[in-house]
Amino acid sequence: MNTSNQAWMGVLAAVLAAAPAVHAATAPAQEASGSGEVRRIDAAAGKITIKQGAISDLQLPAMTLVYHIDPALLKNIRPGDKVSFTATRKGGQYVVTRISK
Repeated sequence: MNTSNQAWMGVLAAVLAAAPAVHAATAPAQEASGSGEVRRIDAAAGKITIKQGAISDLQLPAMTLVYHIDPALLKNIRPGDKVSFTATRKGGQYVVTRISK
């Protein structure tokens, strides 16, 4: 293979390697419902820790996970509460969009 072909192969390899990252960055948010027990709340940081069951639509096993959350949703939620919630995943971030006891 001559130098020109090698250069084009290198460019092609770089483009193909970047394709999954570009797709992930533009992929729509995934949304699913779950339930669990609130373990910790950090309203100032907009975070809630929930020990949850598996959420297959988000490809999450049963685990304890820290979610981002709008502090306004935390008004009546306390550690130890059993909750149902809706969460989204976008760009690797998990965000609770609805929560209730």
